[in-house]
Amino acid sequence: MPSSPTVVVPSTLPTIALLDERLRTTSICLAVRYGSRDDPAEHGGLAHLLEHTLMSAPLDGRPSFCEQVERLGGHANAETGLDIMLFYAQVHADDADTVARLLHQAVLRPELTEAVLDTERDAVLQELAAAQADPGDVVQDAFLARLFPGHPLGRPVGGDVEQIRRTTLLDVLVGHRTRFLTSAMTLVVTGPRLPRLDGLGRTVPAAAVPPPAEALAPLAEPADAAVTWPDEYGWVCVGARSTGADDPRRRRFAILAQLLGDSPSSPLYRRLRNEAGLAYTFACWDRGYQEAGAWRVLVGIEPGNGETVVGIVREILAELASAGPDPDDLAAAHRQARMRLILDSESPLDHLRMVAQRSRAGTTAWSLATELAALDAVDAEQVRAAAAEVLGELTVVVRPEAS
Repeated sequence: MPSSPTVVVPSTLPTIALLDERLRTTSICLAVRYGSRDDPAEHGGLAHLLEHTLMSAPLDGRPSFCEQVERLGGHANAETGLDIMLFYAQVHADDADTVARLLHQAVLRPELTEAVLDTERDAVLQELAAAQADPGDVVQDAFLARLFPGHPLGRPVGGDVEQIRRTTLLDVLVGHRTRFLTSAMTLVVTGPRLPRLDGLGRTVPAAAVPPPAEALAPLAEPADAAVTWPDEYGWVCVGARSTGADDPRRRRFAILAQLLGDSPSSPLYRRLRNEAGLAYTFACWDRGYQEAGAWRVLVGIEPGNGETVVGIVREILAELASAGPDPDDLAAAHRQARMRLILDSESPLDHLRMVAQRSRAGTTAWSLATELAALDAVDAEQVRAAAAEVLGELTVVVRPEAS
């Protein structure tokens, strides 16, 4: 039986239902429009630490949400981004009612303790240490910091190690009560039917007073710094700002990303891998946030190849900015962009995450059909203009740097 169209179900918590009677599993996600960019300046990493504690805290003396879901044979996880947090589980449809209530309790009515905080703080610090040891992770944080200097979008999602060490249980509880619970949130469900959601509302404590809305800080010009190439294998990030998440022009940057992506159909793949043999691992993508987006190419580089790799990226952008894309390349880029979305839509958990993220936790209308139509509408001139914008503000960051 074909799946039903996306429907919004009235409830205490707004709910987006993606129902398909053929499914034997139910996936449930609570999407919250709160992320690391919303952390207090003195508590960088609060959202990330909160994510860990909510998923790991015992529930009424029983195991944590994650453990209870896994004991049912399901899968549970959470993720924190710059401007969104997702808490989700995929279970047998027969367990959906139980898991919906467990998710509600874990995330919206947690019982956090010093012991849980200490354990999860250690886990977060280990996670950050592992990321710090990987230049492929470090270069992406450094790129955003360069692209958005002095702005919340330039903060590392994982947080600041020293600030995380200083964060107390009271800080976490206050953040949960006054920032997290007062943020927009939406349930997204994929499965054969909706789980029972009665009584699963959001109760904000009477003492909770959300922080005053902060004026969006103006974006400074991207910082410029000399590149010092390493004498070991490293990663280079090349890119520029793009448009904000709600800007209808942003799809041109998605098509441009396909033209410089890791598909054998892309001009960058042909030039960089097939002709020059300079890179085996690379990727290109665009991500939109409230004020602006970030378009980038990430390439793994051998010693001595960095300048040549960046030169090839510049050459392709210059060719696209001058003459626009080859019609066959543009057609392939369109198909690649479409198929990425379609493939995600046919995996229940990926579909759920895609809707949660692209609707910005249910705060903006989004559908797969509308997104596909918007991508189809991107023409060669729009791609040419996007390439010219990126080329005009190109930022280059490499990690590790030469000592």
